[in-house]
Amino acid sequence: MGILFIKTLVLVTCFVELFSCHHPGISLGGKEPRSQKTNFIIILADDIGWGDLGSNWGKRKDTPNLDKMAMEGMRFVDFHSAASTCSPSRASLLTGRLGLRNGVTHNFAATSVGGLPLNETTLAEVLKKAGYLTAAIGKWHLGHNGLHHPSFRGFDYYFGIPYSHDMGCTDTPGYNLPPCPACPRHSTTTSSHPRECHSEVALPLFENLTIIQQPVNLTSMATKYADKATQSVQRGHPFFLYLALAHMHVPLVMTEPPCNLSCQDPYGANLRQMDALVGQIKAEVDSIARENTFLWFT
Repeated sequence: MGILFIKTLVLVTCFVELFSCHHPGISLGGKEPRSQKTNFIIILADDIGWGDLGSNWGKRKDTPNLDKMAMEGMRFVDFHSAASTCSPSRASLLTGRLGLRNGVTHNFAATSVGGLPLNETTLAEVLKKAGYLTAAIGKWHLGHNGLHHPSFRGFDYYFGIPYSHDMGCTDTPGYNLPPCPACPRHSTTTSSHPRECHSEVALPLFENLTIIQQPVNLTSMATKYADKATQSVQRGHPFFLYLALAHMHVPLVMTEPPCNLSCQDPYGANLRQMDALVGQIKAEVDSIARENTFLWFT
């Protein structure tokens, strides 16, 4: 996914820059451009199914905003993620290199001290050098200690959870998954417990380098992500926003009160929440920078 995506960004950027140079004062929307550089927004959904989108299957009606985007924009129906797991897919998206080349082939744990190798160049680093304001919001999962933190990987602003929201306890009842029992005690002569055994850690919410909430309240995360995303778009131009959603990764949080036992649909409720979040961001972008913003949902 990363290689095709980087090539697409390069082609789009070159086209817009060429168009602006040969036709000063003219934009694709016919108005005076706010910036001669294209703004970029990448929205990455986590664990979403192909059939979850109405534009793909037609049997679900939970994603009207995304379906409208698919109808008005360009669809890539044979577009593949570089990996089926969290960290490798994100590493490839941000570097344009497969896991065997960038060194990320497995998920990082809450106890991991490493992350995306520091000699890898991220898309954010490239765009930041080109004068872009860069922001990452949501799930990072590419290392959170030291220089592996997103604040040191090209992002001017970061707000989100450093790994998956099922990797530690939260303050949402019933969502302490997976269970992390205390490590068993052993004598100094026999140490046979698994190396990955660790005590349960409360899930942290970061804003830049500061933990602002621990444990995390999952029921309010979508609203916070939407607010921070719209604020990052308003900060200035040109901008690059990388929004890595928690949807549709488990645990699913019931944000809509069930009307009765027969119509409980936590998956559908989370799909609608995700769709509304994307719709809110698109509406904000359309109001301030529609003529020169490239919005990608994958």
